[in-house]
Amino acid sequence: DMAGNVWEWVDDWYSRTYYTYGTKNNPRGYTEGKFKSLRGGSWVNYPDSLRSSFRRWSRPDVRFNDTGFRCAKSAPPDMKFND
Repeated sequence: DMAGNVWEWVDDWYSRTYYTYGTKNNPRGYTEGKFKSLRGGSWVNYPDSLRSSFRRWSRPDVRFNDTGFRCAKSAPPDMKFND
């Protein structure tokens, strides 16, 4: 349900080069910047854009009718997941 509904704001600041030079496991992104990252594409995008790795950026004070957010919380370290 993350792809194709609305673009979703993520907590990371946008950087075009971060994924080239940043960590591969659980990248945290920069702690400040001018633009915030959005992921997942929306109902106005072409089908090949509807994936969670598809990114764009925007100023955090700008709003669009195809942009939303997802509430998320980290799981406790001792929590077990079923495969």
